[in-house]
Amino acid sequence: MPAVDDAINAGVAADLAADLALLKEATREAGKIAMRYFRQNPEVWLKGGSSPVSEADYAADKFLRETLLAARPDYGWLSEETADDAARLKARRTFIIDPIDGTRGFLDGRREWCVSAAVTEGGRPLVGVLECPAKNETYLAKANGGAFRDGKPLRIGAPRSPPVVGGPVSMINAMPPALRDRVKRAEYIPSLAYRIAMVADGRLDATFIKPNSQDWDLAAADLILHEAGGAILDDGGVSPTYGGRETVHGLLVAGSGELLAAMGRTIRGEA
Repeated sequence: MPAVDDAINAGVAADLAADLALLKEATREAGKIAMRYFRQNPEVWLKGGSSPVSEADYAADKFLRETLLAARPDYGWLSEETADDAARLKARRTFIIDPIDGTRGFLDGRREWCVSAAVTEGGRPLVGVLECPAKNETYLAKANGGAFRDGKPLRIGAPRSPPVVGGPVSMINAMPPALRDRVKRAEYIPSLAYRIAMVADGRLDATFIKPNSQDWDLAAADLILHEAGGAILDDGGVSPTYGGRETVHGLLVAGSGELLAAMGRTIRGEA
């Protein structure tokens, strides 16, 4: 029945719009919290002996968890700075959060970090926001609703000449010589989510993503890139899924067009 289908579609669209508005407001406030600690020598601890986490991460995470779950108590919760709870696997939708993506850069006083937030369902992001307060930038996207930076639509165009590619030197060096010799390596960007957003807005043409990235590094940025006309792919040419039991990812590439296809062949070890 078309009228029923239209009503259902309208209801889903309204849900997504409400979730996007919720994430936008919450990440803006979390960004303000993080900025209180930025370049202020916050207290720092090490997770797993090598990964830094600061009081700014914990403060932003606490605010986001309390705010978002108060608004959507039936949603699951997955965050870098919250102990994982398998109960989230029973939820239809899940918040996937990184309160500060790029903590090392944040602690070094660099501005390329962001608050990353997404809502996922069925393994894929429905809405996503990257709030980048030190850069005064906001990226957001809604499934089938486009991607935007500071209110301006994002759409990936043809790569520049030479293409600018991000990621570890070792991965760029693994490219076939004919391709490697015609690309320019981008400077280091401490936030993976922000680096992917730079592909979406055209400041980078593509990027490699080394193994062991997590759902919270990728989910929001993935949707922004997808809605801008690009993709994140694994070595099987498949987009990652998020919010499942396993949250760690292998080698990935992000970009569009033939450059993305060529980089995909690289991570598969093809000539």
